[in-house]
Amino acid sequence: MKIAFQMDPITSVDINADSSFRLAEEAQARGHELFYYSPDHLAYEEGEITAKGHSMVVRREQGNHVDLGPLEHVRLKDFDVVWLRQDPPFDMHYITSTHLLDRLAPEVLVVNDPFWVRNYPEKLLVLDFPELTPPTTIARDLETIKAFKEKHSDVILKPLYGNGGAGVFRLDATDRNLTSLHELFTGFSREPLIVQKFLPDVSNGDKRVILVNGEAVGAINRVPAKGETRSNMHVGGRPEKVGLTERDLEICAKIGPLLREKGQIFVGIDVIGDYLTEINVTSPTGIQELERFDGVNIAEKIWEAIEAKRAAL
Repeated sequence: MKIAFQMDPITSVDINADSSFRLAEEAQARGHELFYYSPDHLAYEEGEITAKGHSMVVRREQGNHVDLGPLEHVRLKDFDVVWLRQDPPFDMHYITSTHLLDRLAPEVLVVNDPFWVRNYPEKLLVLDFPELTPPTTIARDLETIKAFKEKHSDVILKPLYGNGGAGVFRLDATDRNLTSLHELFTGFSREPLIVQKFLPDVSNGDKRVILVNGEAVGAINRVPAKGETRSNMHVGGRPEKVGLTERDLEICAKIGPLLREKGQIFVGIDVIGDYLTEINVTSPTGIQELERFDGVNIAEKIWEAIEAKRAAL
């Protein structure tokens, strides 16, 4: 198949951690042709969805991990699969790219399905499963957020459309910074904030569970660095080997059918203790860490699901 990756710069990825690189590596091993372009070079041109990018060959050699061909101007309808893999923020630039990629259906398989990526951002999709999540409020109004903090005392405050642990604050019972943080966030953004009851179990780790076509295939535990609340690997969280608990499987059984129905083939959910906190559909990570810990080929499972779905089109 001809595979296009819409992603952040391929030349600067960490080949030992980046999931997009691992997906490209596995696709190449399966005999597929690879093409790379950045989201800035996606366009609608007089009825055609186009991109400017490069054919690519990848190898597991950091600093020399990709060969890019000459710049090409291509029609994405000529590809079999397009991967939507750029990182958030989930802003209007991101949303516009999902609208453009929508127009490739049904001839081209876009993974994950951009219509539902747009309608199921990570911190909002969990609202469909209140029985699985910690107490949560989404609001821009300061008094609403204050009332939530007064009720639950110890809370986590974060941007609704952030990623990688950026802008995440813990406000415990003695903290006096809520008003200042609200001023800070609302001073540069019109987006609401999300506030959740703090879960002490985060000290034991924030589990990333990988689902392929709605089925759990494994998990890694991300343990916060000393003195840190956030466990994201972007901010120093340490990945550890971990198994799936009965509660993890119960959560996956409840959300899996919806993810499968909506074309969300590669998903990473976040679980703290017994609670689901996020369902990551935009650009989930964790493949390489899970493969190393469990000795399984997760990228192969993802491509098997994609190849079967593509064959059914």
